[in-house]
Amino acid sequence: TSKRSGREKKVKIPNRCPACGGNVAKEKEEEVYWYCLNLDCPAQLKRAILHFASRRAMDIEGMGEAVIEELVNRGIIKSLARIYHLGGDDFLKLPLFKERRANNLIRAIEMSKQRPFARFIFGLGIRHAGEKAAIILADNFKDIKHLLGAKKAELEKIPEIGPVMADSIVKFFAAGKIKQMISKFEAAGVNLKQNIIKVKKSKITGKIFVFTGELNSLSRSQARGLIEKLGAQWTSTVSKNTDFLVAGENPGSKYTKAKQLGVVIIQEEEFLRLTQG
Repeated sequence: TSKRSGREKKVKIPNRCPACGGNVAKEKEEEVYWYCLNLDCPAQLKRAILHFASRRAMDIEGMGEAVIEELVNRGIIKSLARIYHLGGDDFLKLPLFKERRANNLIRAIEMSKQRPFARFIFGLGIRHAGEKAAIILADNFKDIKHLLGAKKAELEKIPEIGPVMADSIVKFFAAGKIKQMISKFEAAGVNLKQNIIKVKKSKITGKIFVFTGELNSLSRSQARGLIEKLGAQWTSTVSKNTDFLVAGENPGSKYTKAKQLGVVIIQEEEFLRLTQG
């Protein structure tokens, strides 16, 4: 307040979304953020598709911001599930698209149908539920039918899911339009169940790993998948129960905490030796 000059003006909160004219509201009264409530809002749809197609979600190569902008602005895509009903003619209407590029993108969309269930959940963009939560949900509910029917109390029994996240998940899947969208994904052949990982007993079976920094030879998700197949687990937080911290380039605060707790810190090369027998 000491920095105020007296010439400040109150910010007028819009009661309509500037992109679609839909109603806006706060999720909770104590929050500062206002959200558009229209699930068909084109501005929200663009960001939803961008997130859904991102590398950490469904990894649809070629479905970038410029392409999404054109598809939504031209009315070719009006919902997230419409991605899986796009044809070559839809892409050939866009600037700089030739047959080869269109075919490559259609192939990438088709390949994305087989992504792990956890990545599909993450791709939906459920508020308060990030990548780690998506993996936990996939592990606990196994398929979309059981996840759709999950009750708040049932979700809260899972240690990593608190009441705010549980409430957000239940509200998300309770929406009629979301249920319709899930049905369309199902009809398109998108994988909506957890694949059973064949676990091979190894010297790291039962161990708990945490990753920090950038790995050079494999992605973070590849590294996690590798240890899961060998019967190990990973978490995003360092604790006294952590067995190994895998430190890549530019490690963060997890590295300092691991040193304080006496956790075994290994580099990428040693991690690869551990996982390759």
